[in-house]
Amino acid sequence: MGGIIMQDKKLNKLVKVSVLSAIALVLMFIEFPLPIFPGFLKLDISDLPAIFGAFALGIPAGIVIEALKNLLHGLIKTSTAGIGEIANFVVGSAYVIAAGAIYSFKKDKRHAVYGLIAGSIAMAVVAGITNYFIFIPLYENVLGFPIPAMIDAARVINPKITDFKGLIVMSIVPFNLLKAAIISIIALLSYKKLSPILHK
Repeated sequence: MGGIIMQDKKLNKLVKVSVLSAIALVLMFIEFPLPIFPGFLKLDISDLPAIFGAFALGIPAGIVIEALKNLLHGLIKTSTAGIGEIANFVVGSAYVIAAGAIYSFKKDKRHAVYGLIAGSIAMAVVAGITNYFIFIPLYENVLGFPIPAMIDAARVINPKITDFKGLIVMSIVPFNLLKAAIISIIALLSYKKLSPILHK
C-alpha cells in the first residue's frame, strides 16, 4: 500500500511539473521589448511557473520546469542556436534557487517576500556576470552579432552606455532586475490562490 501511495505522489508531482512547464513554454513565446531598454532585450514572465513550482514542490521542481521550457523552446523555435535558451535557464535557475531556498526555511509570506527579493538580486547578478563572460561573447562569435552593435543599440536609449561594461551595468543588469521584480510581484499576488491546487 505504501508503495502505491508513493507512486501516486510521484505521478501527481510529475503531472504538476509537466503542466507548469507547458505554461512556462507558452509564456516564453509571449515576449515584448520595453522602451527603456534596447530592442534585443525582450520581457517575458516564463519564470513565473518555475517559481510556483519551487515554492510548492521544491527547488528541484523549479529547476526542472526551467530546463523543460527552454529545451522545448529550443526545439520548437530558437533564433539563437540555443544560446538564448541556455542563458534563460541559467539566469532563471538562479532566481528559482535563491527564492526557493529562503522560502523553504519557513513557508510564510515574509519568507516569500525575502526569497523573491533575494531571487531578483540573484537573477540580476548572474545575468550580468554570465552575459559579460559567456553569453554575449557567444552571440558575437557564434551568431556574428557584434558587441559594438549591441552597445550602439543600448546607447540610443541611454547615451551613458559607451562600452561593454556599461552595457552590462546599465542595461543587462537593470533589465533582469526589473523582469524579476515584475515576476515576483505577480507571484506574491497570485501564489496564495494557486497554492491549494499545487499542494492538492
